[in-house]
Amino acid sequence: MSAKPNLIVDLTFNFSLKIIGFTEKLEAKRKFNMANQLFRCGTSIGANVREAQGAESKVDFRHKCKIAYKEAEETEYWLQLCEHADDYPFEKEMYNDIQSIIKVLGKIISSTH
Repeated sequence: MSAKPNLIVDLTFNFSLKIIGFTEKLEAKRKFNMANQLFRCGTSIGANVREAQGAESKVDFRHKCKIAYKEAEETEYWLQLCEHADDYPFEKEMYNDIQSIIKVLGKIISSTH
């Protein structure tokens, strides 16, 4: 995690750690396609937020945050599928976490002009 406290960096890093554990549960149930999709988009959120921290301009920062937002929306979709599909694990806490991340990223994007 970052040396200086940064809410979105910390939220997305911790979420990535949860995604790693959750995708391992999916793989244990032989849900490899879902595990792959969730791993890629779920960890990409934090990677893009981290990359935004070194942005070259406000425009670059906002663009990277928008990519993170889109990845978060996709992650929410895959988690919803897990919730509603038969014989898939689902963790309500992770779903709540991704909704919080989406809200924070939305506020960052709307306040960065």
